[in-house]
Amino acid sequence: MASLLFQPITGKAEEIVSAILQTEEVTSCRDIQYPVHLVCEEIVINVVDYAYPDDDNGYLKVEVTKNDAELVIQFRDGGIPFNPLLREQPDISLPLEERQIGGLGIFLVQQMMDVVSYEYNNNENVLTIKKNISHEK
Repeated sequence: MASLLFQPITGKAEEIVSAILQTEEVTSCRDIQYPVHLVCEEIVINVVDYAYPDDDNGYLKVEVTKNDAELVIQFRDGGIPFNPLLREQPDISLPLEERQIGGLGIFLVQQMMDVVSYEYNNNENVLTIKKNISHEK
């Protein structure tokens, strides 16, 4: 298991994503590195940009675990409580000019991962993503 702690996170989204992608757990899953990269980028950018609107000293904890069946990445932050899974799903059937702004990021996360869950626990937002890797050798 890889445990990563970033504090402060302001302006460090790229560095955080890079650190996650360089964990042994992620690098050993060649077949899913592209979707994991996109999803981690989306989640990290949202935490960095929105979780701590009035605090430059915010933190992000990331735990990456892997077993024979799945890769699990858990993101924890102490920012304002926000459950992205409660957002209304975007209507992707509409032409671009008629679509609402926002909401595509969590939609992408949900489409690319097998399990996405959220809880607010001990004053922390906890977003967990899971991707099946049982097909990998």
